[in-house]
Amino acid sequence: MLGHLAEGIGPLDGVGPGVRAEPVERWHLTLCFHGPDSIEDRTSALTGQLRGLRAPRLRIGGWGEFRGVLWAGIQYASPADEAALRALALAAGADPERYTPHLTLLRFAGDRPEMRSLTTRLADYTGPWWTPAEVDLVRSDRTPRGPSYHSVARLALTG
Repeated sequence: MLGHLAEGIGPLDGVGPGVRAEPVERWHLTLCFHGPDSIEDRTSALTGQLRGLRAPRLRIGGWGEFRGVLWAGIQYASPADEAALRALALAAGADPERYTPHLTLLRFAGDRPEMRSLTTRLADYTGPWWTPAEVDLVRSDRTPRGPSYHSVARLALTG
């Protein structure tokens, strides 16, 4: 799915000064950010909270912005799939009113750079449908080159 997106929209570099493209290996769909936490306690809690929740059918499509971030959006195969993803995010601890499923593609500081070429490619892109098999609990470490992500637990979802 990520390779399909990377191939479908083309290179992200060269957008402008002050813009940092997130490498494909860092693209992910976040359910909730927890901050510093006990991995064992969080894994135990998530195991119980996710039990019995259905995996949604999703695809990448559309785009949007947060302050300093350009992202690819998530589309749902049905209203039930949207409810399933929101239930997963809520079980993980997200605020359902503020949850916007997305994949961060670019980060920028200061004024928004001109990105019409890229946003046009994103607007025209629709990825293949997929159903996630698991939720990864991921530790994020800061490095000079950006965050480094490490999966510390994988929790299976039902189909």
